[in-house]
This record gives sequence, structure tokens and C-alpha cells, in this order.
Amino acid sequence: MTLTDGRPEEKAESRPVGLGAAGWARWFWRTLTSMRTALILLFLFALASIPGSVWPQRGVSDAKVAQYYDDSPALAEWLDRFWLFDVFKAPWFAAIYLLLFVSLIGCVLPRTAAHLRELRRKPPAAPRNLARLPQHAVLGGDLTVEEAARRLRRLRFRVTTGPGWVAAEKGYLKETGNLLFHVALLGLLLAVGAGALYGYRGNVLVVEGDGFANTVAAYDRYMPGQQVNAESLEPFSFTLEDFQATYIAQGPKRGQALDYAARLAVSDAPGAPERDYELKVNEPLDVNGTLTYLIDHGYAPTFRITDGQGQVAFEGSVPCLVVQPATFTSECVIKVPDALPEQLGLMVAFLPTAVPAEGGEWVSVFPGAANPTAQVYGAFAGDLGMGNGRPQSVYEIPPEILKKMKPLVMKADPLAKGEKLELPGGAGTIEFTGVREWVALQITHDPGRLPALLSAALATAALVFSLTVRRRRVWVRTGAGDGPAEAGGLTRTEGGDFGEEFADIVAVLNQGSTPGVKDAR
Repeated sequence: MTLTDGRPEEKAESRPVGLGAAGWARWFWRTLTSMRTALILLFLFALASIPGSVWPQRGVSDAKVAQYYDDSPALAEWLDRFWLFDVFKAPWFAAIYLLLFVSLIGCVLPRTAAHLRELRRKPPAAPRNLARLPQHAVLGGDLTVEEAARRLRRLRFRVTTGPGWVAAEKGYLKETGNLLFHVALLGLLLAVGAGALYGYRGNVLVVEGDGFANTVAAYDRYMPGQQVNAESLEPFSFTLEDFQATYIAQGPKRGQALDYAARLAVSDAPGAPERDYELKVNEPLDVNGTLTYLIDHGYAPTFRITDGQGQVAFEGSVPCLVVQPATFTSECVIKVPDALPEQLGLMVAFLPTAVPAEGGEWVSVFPGAANPTAQVYGAFAGDLGMGNGRPQSVYEIPPEILKKMKPLVMKADPLAKGEKLELPGGAGTIEFTGVREWVALQITHDPGRLPALLSAALATAALVFSLTVRRRRVWVRTGAGDGPAEAGGLTRTEGGDFGEEFADIVAVLNQGSTPGVKDAR
């Protein structure tokens, strides 16, 4: 240090040193792999799953998504921008999933290594003054180190001894349960990821009397995992022989559904004999791990349409979409591109139990088909636009095409089974010939389903150990002629009362018996 004009020379100004790239990387890793961050991400993961149950999801409720666009198109567009109709495919959901996965690995590995070292470490030697411990008792009788160690081992303590003292500890299952809980969460995340990669899901609508073969072309909507190809699908097939929906017929709950049952004739493989199976809600058909769920149903009335030249241009069932779930009033569209001299497009309302209402209207009052009628509320002739190569929904005629067609009928009288409606201008006739029902099925193959179940069970069991077991230590000094034997104890975790168990331990050390020992883990 040099002196200038009587004052010590000032030191150079000290400036904080930046962390640098390596320092920021270490800080980010430590923050990401901290237990607090893992808990926050786990909470965010659960929170991010909530929109999947609030808003309808594509692939599960496509019709409800479409209805959302019809009812609130502006809101639906904004929801779609944030992936709220595809929550589990959203980038933000995948980011939370991956961060949680990395965070759990970073938490579990070092803590597992530390726990293994702790399991190999012997309990620490007895402190000099046991009276300062939270639990303390003076022991009677002539208790030797060997006898005290033997009695504590009977209580399933890990024991080590020294000159005139015994140290015992147990409760390692608390940390073991904690680690197993995090390992189970990792297993659950891996199971979900395996299901997304190697599983597939598809939706299909099947009308009574029709069949389904588990091929890609047979699905109405097919969503395979990245590692799934056409050969990965289980080669089963079935025919929907009958569907029955049972409703309450009288009383204040009239019209409420009681049961749904679809009778299937199932062939587990090509050439295999058929077997009968009754498909119900939450009772899926299982073919070698591929599950078929019953998720929806509706009516598919049958029609015979004769064109203006007297030829049958269409004959068959038409699935209708439910517009009033309480009464199953439904609407459907019939497109007849083979009709001559002009193509026909028909809009039909199906009323399962039709009764007349005020103003000449007809309504359905019960969801069962007690008095089925079909009411044509729009018949049009002209080009349906089906030859331009653009796909069309079977449930609607695009408005831009409908504007170019010629209206024939607007709201005709309802047709009972067997009745016909003559279309004006010699365009043909439409006959209501009967009623079938359709079912919507979801077919899934998820190889991660069983591992996810086992991981969830392991997480539950591990959480029980983590929350109920306490880490505790007990020391005994035998006195060795310079004082009475004494015991002291403490818990290494907060919560719970160790006093009652410590009193039982003291009783065992004094008497050599195990009356009323609690929590001998």
C-alpha cells in the first residue's frame, strides 16, 4: 500500500463477475431438477389436462367440436388457436410433459444415490448427554450393551454398538417411499409416451346389420402413433347384429336412459369362428389388447328414393345426428347423385316418438322409437358438386352448393313407416321404409395402459409409506458403573408424536417384552 497526500491509495473498483454460459447452464439445471420445480411442473401437468375434459376433443367428440363451431364460430376459432380442441397434442402440453420428465430424472437419480449411501451408513454414535434430546428416560436394572442391542433388533431397528452405548435407527421406508413415488411418476410418463408412440385410436360409426373390419380404410377417423403402420392393427372383425337402448317410460325421470347394449358377432382373426359379445358402456370388447368402446348412438332411418325416370336411385339407411338429446330428435341429409334427370338433395328430420303440437308442428316426446316419423323439411334438385373431387360431409349439403340448387319441397308433412312423398315436377318419390340404429365406437390399442396402471398403483403405495413412516433414532447408554442406564430418542422428520412409541421402546428395554409396541417399521 502506498501513501499519497496522507491517504491510503484506493483499491481498484470491484465489479461482479458474470456467470457466463456454463454458469447459466448449471443454474438452469439445478433449478429444473429441484424438488420445488418438479412439484410445480406436476401441478402444471395436472392443470394442463383440465381443458381436455372441459372442451370436446377431436378424435373423441368430433360432432361436438363441429357443433361448437356452429354455435360460436368466433370463440371456437380462438380456442382452436390455443389447441384446446387437441389438448394432448398441443405443443405447450408436450413442453410441460418433457420438462417434468427431465426434472423428475434430475431429482430421482442423485437422491437415489444419496439414499443408497445412507442405507449403508451405520447409525451415529450416542451423544454424551442424552438428557438434551426431545425424548429421554432413565432405565432400570442391569442392562448390558449386548442385551439392549438384541431388544432393539427385535423392534426392527438397525443397530450399531460401541463402548457402553447402543445406537439404533429405523424409518428408512419414508425416503424409499418418496423415491418410489417419483420413480412411479417417471414410469407413468414413460407409459403415456409409449402409448402415444406405439398405440393408435380410431372412431367408426356402424349401423345395425353392417360390419367392421379393423383396417385403416374402415375407420371414419384414424389416429396412429408414430411407430404404428397398417400391419400393426389387430386383424379382428365384427357385425353389429342389434342395438338396444332402454329408457324410463313413466314418472318424473321419463326418457332417462337406463342401459345401452350392442350385440356383436366377433371374429378374432380371419377365418376364426364367430363369438357373441354384448358391448356396453365401460365394458369394452377386448381382442388381444385392442379395446372397442361404445361411446354414442343414434337413429339411422331407411329410405327408398325413386327418381323421375322410375328407377330406384337410393335405398338404405341414413345415420342422423341428434339435435335434441332429451327426445333424440335428429336430422340427416340424403344425397342422391344417381337420380335422373337431376340429382337430389334431401334434408330430413327424424322424430322417434312423434306427436302433433301447436301450429301444425310435430315434435318428439320420448327418445325411444314408439311412433317413428320422418319429415322432409328441404328437398332440392340440381348439381350436388360431388364430381369436383372435393370431399364433402355426409351430414350436410354445403351452403354454396345449396344456393345453386332448385328447391322442390320446404317442410312436408311427416311420413310414417311405409308412407311416400311425391316430389313436385316429376322429380321422383321418397319412401320411409323403416328404422335402424347406429353406434359410434372408439377402438384403441395402448401398450402403455397396463404399465400406467401398475405405475399408478406403485405411486399410491409409495405415497402411503412416504406420508406415514417417520425416520427416528434411539440411543442407549448402559452406565458402566458410573450412573444409571438411560435412553434418548428423536425423529428426523417433522410431524407425529414419537413420545408414545418411545415409551413402548423404554418398556421393552426395561422389561424385555414388547407390550403395545406401535409402528414397528
